[in-house]
Amino acid sequence: MKKTLREKIIYPDDKRLLVEEALAHYFSSGETYPQVVYEAMRHSLFSGGKRFRPVLTLLSAEAFGCEPEDVLPTACAVEYIHTYSLIHDDLPAIDDDEMRRGQPTCHILFGEDIAILAGDALLAEAFYLIASLQKGEPSKTVQVIGELAEASSARGMVGGQVADIISTGKQVDASTLEFIHTRKTGRLIQAAARVGAILANASEEEMEILSTYAHYLGLAFQITDDILDVVGQAEVLGKKVGADQHQLKATFPDTFGLNKAMEMAREATDRAIEALDKLRADTSSLANLARFVCAREK
Repeated sequence: MKKTLREKIIYPDDKRLLVEEALAHYFSSGETYPQVVYEAMRHSLFSGGKRFRPVLTLLSAEAFGCEPEDVLPTACAVEYIHTYSLIHDDLPAIDDDEMRRGQPTCHILFGEDIAILAGDALLAEAFYLIASLQKGEPSKTVQVIGELAEASSARGMVGGQVADIISTGKQVDASTLEFIHTRKTGRLIQAAARVGAILANASEEEMEILSTYAHYLGLAFQITDDILDVVGQAEVLGKKVGADQHQLKATFPDTFGLNKAMEMAREATDRAIEALDKLRADTSSLANLARFVCAREK
């Protein structure tokens, strides 16, 4: 019997804890000069959160028969990239947010100049972490680096962020909205799933199926984010609500209405789970993660 979205979905905290422990192990600034940039990086990297993207990497690798511990350097690198993007998103020139995960954003504590450089450093450190610590076939490591580099580029996350900026205050059509969100949010989520499968030696056919799953997972994640900005609670989200509407951002509730956006989130979740049915693997954890995305409150 399939679970419904109304059921209590258990988040894979065992995988989140693995990521937390690995991040603490890999990121050690010590007395390195100049300390302020490491302090800024640490503040943002260890400010909490679900570690959704690296958890997805672990679950993807596990589904294809790889031990989660074997892909931790890459999973942590994914979190480095995500954290860099949040630091830059929060800057006054972009979203101008003062709170993130219930704490002051990086630029509020350290200034815009250090925040920009802390983000830059985390992006570079992500690829250094993979190149220096990820074990396995060198060709797979190169493939993983290429996957994450493209996902972070103007063809992926940055392209979506730029499209979001130039669409602010404008009435956009459905295709533009999908372009923004499948790249700004969805592309790194898709890459997080793919790199786990790459390191687990998934076949090309399996990679295609997983990519479809992750595409709809990312879409469901962003639509839910948009919905929570309308109906969520600031004390739960750890940031102010209504920011998208205040900044005249292009969102699913604004474009389609709240009820339709909720329906679209459910449809995207269903399509993600349906894609997994084509894999000859235990994908129950990946399906559960998709259900969590649509049912989450933060």
